Amino acid sequence: MYRIASSIEPAVDASDATPAPDVAAAPRSVGDVLRDSQVEAVFEELDRDLVGLAPVKQRIRDVAALLVVDRLRLALGLQAQAPSLHMSFTGNPGTGKTTVAMRMAEILHRLGYVRKGHLVAVTRDDLVGQYIGHTAPKTKEVLKKAMGGVLFIDEAYYLYKPENERDYGQEAIEILLQVMENQRDDLVVILAGYKDRMETFFRSNPGMSSRIAHHLDFPDYSHGELALIADRMLEGMSYRFAGGARETFGEYLARRIAQPHFANARSVRNALDRARLRQASRLFADRERELTETDLTTLLPEDIRASRVFAT
Repeated sequence: MYRIASSIEPAVDASDATPAPDVAAAPRSVGDVLRDSQVEAVFEELDRDLVGLAPVKQRIRDVAALLVVDRLRLALGLQAQAPSLHMSFTGNPGTGKTTVAMRMAEILHRLGYVRKGHLVAVTRDDLVGQYIGHTAPKTKEVLKKAMGGVLFIDEAYYLYKPENERDYGQEAIEILLQVMENQRDDLVVILAGYKDRMETFFRSNPGMSSRIAHHLDFPDYSHGELALIADRMLEGMSYRFAGGARETFGEYLARRIAQPHFANARSVRNALDRARLRQASRLFADRERELTETDLTTLLPEDIRASRVFAT
């Protein structure tokens, strides 16, 4: 059983001088909870910050709906069993997994499931030691920092290395399993990584698999979605494409997507950073010309076409 943090407190003994809270103040509708928690603002941030990902966003809303209903049940004195909210995020790099995890932490905090709502993002190196006796302290220290929020473990499958008898990843897994079960009302663990490797990890660790209630798959972005992401990134940096530059960037995307190690939005950001670098070099070369705001904020087609992607 767990108690969701809210403005509703248990009734006090009649002899106590402090009066009991006004029952009318208890949330009675979904709208009451949404207004009190302001959780819808987080959904708006998700829609604003992330292009596409409709199935992922809907699953996050479903989780929020469960917590809202639990809050209403508690307001009426009904029991609400603590749901398991540990999750698995699978997908290629740059598909928004960390951003969604951050928003998930906010939602859980606003709805009273966790105390702080912060995100602690780690990898294997933050949890597993290289020598006997090092892993337990490292893992417990990370868990201590994450308590009251969300622990995001990227490339979680690297915790399990059965081919190495002297590897200490299994010790970290066992500590995680214990905390995920016994303190799930104050910590949500999100495991992330490539889909096929995560499936292998769960098959090899049934105890971990049984504690993961929500599996969210993050698809690669389409060409059109990546172009929209580029527009949003440029707007956020006070840049824009000149005439023809957007089309050139679309051609760049088509070529880059077909190459190895494409990382979705991460690759888009890297490409724009390199285009800005070429723009800066171009402007720097003409030292005496007075630069206008348009000069300083506009990427030309040649700033993009100079990429080695066009040489292939």
